[in-house]
Amino acid sequence: MQVAEKRRTYFRSFEAKSLRTRSLLTQVSDKLTEICGSTTFLVVHIIWFSTWLLINTGNIPMVTPFDPFPFGLLTLVVSLEAIFLALFILVSQHRQSYITTIRDEVHMGVSLIIEEELTKVLGVLSEMRNEMGIKKPDPELEKMSHRIDTAYLERTITEQLRRANKPLVEKLLKELSETISHNPDNKKNT
Repeated sequence: MQVAEKRRTYFRSFEAKSLRTRSLLTQVSDKLTEICGSTTFLVVHIIWFSTWLLINTGNIPMVTPFDPFPFGLLTLVVSLEAIFLALFILVSQHRQSYITTIRDEVHMGVSLIIEEELTKVLGVLSEMRNEMGIKKPDPELEKMSHRIDTAYLERTITEQLRRANKPLVEKLLKELSETISHNPDNKKNT
């Protein structure tokens, strides 16, 4: 019974833990991100912009335009709104990124434990085959019973990512040199 209780405690949602411990600013950011991602928010903005433009282009009689073309006040309001919305969204994304990192680390740890356990089980299976007198070689079983070199996997993946994500300057220099070498005017001058 204790083991089951420990598992339940351990496997509580990372999201729920994060939601309980977030700061007031993060709570506000999450709520605003939720509101701003809604269809209602989109519809309200369409109505608001349409009304603003109709009023300030003089298309509604008996209403004096207060922000004539080029709509400087509208530009200011929309710019400030965009800045604050971007900041709130970044705060929410940062929290989500943190949760994802924890989940990934736990998943990797569990996967490594499973790999060790399976390697042990395959070793026992190999011993059982020997004890039973099974002589037929099984190269797959032999290969699988060796531990995975996680350091090698990490180096390989890191190298692949490094090659795929070359620095911008390196890419620009390469493209520039290719452009120069393929330029027909350049060949005429040499």
